[in-house]
Amino acid sequence: MKRILVTGGLGFIGSHTVVELQNEGFEVVIIDNLSNTTISVLDSITEITGIKPDFHQIDLRVKDDVKFFFDNNKVDGIIHFAAYKAVGESMGKPLEYYENNLGTLVYLLQEMRDRKLDNFIFSSSCTVYGQADELPITENAPVKAAESVYGNTKQIGEEIIRDASNAHNINTIALRYFNPVGAHPTVKIGELPLGVPQNLIPFITQTAAGIREQLSVFGDDYPTEDGTAVRDYIHVVDLAKAHIAALTRLINKKNKKAFEYFNIGTGTGSSVLEVINTFEKVNNLKLNYKIVDRREGDVVAAYADTTIANKELNWKTEKDLGEALESAWKWQQKQS
Repeated sequence: MKRILVTGGLGFIGSHTVVELQNEGFEVVIIDNLSNTTISVLDSITEITGIKPDFHQIDLRVKDDVKFFFDNNKVDGIIHFAAYKAVGESMGKPLEYYENNLGTLVYLLQEMRDRKLDNFIFSSSCTVYGQADELPITENAPVKAAESVYGNTKQIGEEIIRDASNAHNINTIALRYFNPVGAHPTVKIGELPLGVPQNLIPFITQTAAGIREQLSVFGDDYPTEDGTAVRDYIHVVDLAKAHIAALTRLINKKNKKAFEYFNIGTGTGSSVLEVINTFEKVNNLKLNYKIVDRREGDVVAAYADTTIANKELNWKTEKDLGEALESAWKWQQKQS
């Protein structure tokens, strides 16, 4: 049985990926510093799968603690989620984002190099493309100047990984996600932001639940069909399964280069207003929202061409936006 380290494994995407790993027979060890989640997620994962993952509360910014972990644990692969991820917040806290998102990555790769470990999956983002010239976005699209500090950390992170993988013979895959949403069908795990949400869907669900008085729609003057920004919203379970496909590719030595990258989305763009309307329809309720000024760092539109990921990873999405938004609301209701 392969033992896989999942950093940030109690977070939104990380927890769903842990579940899918366990469902596929992998042994999982989690590192999380609990900065944007709670320890209760560990119990929820255990309830879903019947298996309690090995858990270590470690801050990956502390190099000695990272080394201590690897001195005492053998792993056959790493899926690296642990990072700060809010576009807006990153603009006001650039140094914290660079320290947390890049320093921790370097420490992990150094341990992989020193111990001759292989199989590294990086949680990347479609933000690496910046403001795309053509839609849908393919893997051949140029990586342009980032629109946010967060996006820049993902661009630099990929550069670090590419250089390290080529120099030290570490097989790696970066998964460039679009916008993960929804919750596990058991509604035992889902997106649980601490404090004010930075992403659209939890803000929608919290507004519907009465936790937030009003939803802000950032801009209605974009050059899109209804003037609001367009994104590719992928169900988090589909996204989690993409990590299994990528990991299996590396373990089976099916990768064609030391460093590969794939777009992980649905291939369909939805505007903010379309998301709001779909949420209202599938859940039979009305949202209180208002149009406000654009938010710094946001791009006009981004949705994926998933052709390469579908073919090379033998993976495709199975759930639609309505299913994702319905599960997100069920999850929110469980929290209220």
